[in-house]
Amino acid sequence: MELAKVTTKGQITIPKSIRDTLNLKEGSKVIFIQKGKDIIIKNSAMLALEKIQDAFEGEADRLNLESEEDIIKMIKDFRKNRKKD
Repeated sequence: MELAKVTTKGQITIPKSIRDTLNLKEGSKVIFIQKGKDIIIKNSAMLALEKIQDAFEGEADRLNLESEEDIIKMIKDFRKNRKKD
C-alpha cells in the first residue's frame, strides 16, 4: 500500500512503484474509475488497449485464423480483392 499527500491545489504525486506498475511516463494520462466507494486509477492508454482486445475477442476463431501465416494470407487476399474493385 502506498500513501500520497494532497496539496492545496488538489494534486498528488503518484508513488514511483505505482507509476512503474501502471507504466506511467511523463505526459501519460490516467483515468479514474469509480466502483462503488472505491476509485481505481488506470493508465488510459492501457485501458484503451484492453477495450480493443475485448472487442476482438473470438474473432480469430470466427475467421478460422490459427497462425500468423493465416493472418498474412488473409491480408494478402484482402489487398488482392481490394485492387480488383
